[in-house]
Amino acid sequence: MKKCAAWALGALLTVASFSQAEEAKTVKSGLEPGASVAAFNVRDITGPSKGDTLCYRCRYGARPVVTIFARDIDDNLASLIKQVDTQVGENSDKQMKAFVVLLTENPDKDAAKLEKLAKDQGVKNVPLTVFDGQAGPPEYKIAKDAHVNVMMWVGSKVKVNEAFAKDGLTKEQVEALAKSTGKILN
Repeated sequence: MKKCAAWALGALLTVASFSQAEEAKTVKSGLEPGASVAAFNVRDITGPSKGDTLCYRCRYGARPVVTIFARDIDDNLASLIKQVDTQVGENSDKQMKAFVVLLTENPDKDAAKLEKLAKDQGVKNVPLTVFDGQAGPPEYKIAKDAHVNVMMWVGSKVKVNEAFAKDGLTKEQVEALAKSTGKILN
């Protein structure tokens, strides 16, 4: 009986520490579901308005939109962008849109990273943009420890908001996020 109790306690502690490790990778950041999305300007690096400063939130209006805010580019982020790009292409009949916002203190230097990413990943449907400043648009409440913050909205209301600490975005989470784009399709 004591062995069973010890085993059960050990299993419980293992699950609890795994859960805490997973929670440490996710962070509270961004707008809560149901919140309205505000206008903000970015500089388009690879999209249809390459070189221009514009508001994609405004341009896309009430359409279903995936927005990825990131502070740096890694392999999992590149994979997420590619998968969202595929989703946008496959759902063009539903007018699905997306854009990526690199939050940076050095937009000119980091623009080259986005151009390389677009070329390497074959990104065709998702504009890659820069926002001048790591804090991001104030209305979006992006936490300082959020390395990646994915917000999905339709009708200008947030439906999905997931944020990850540095190295917190895993391959499994990338797959789950790509699938959750269905939550914003009409």
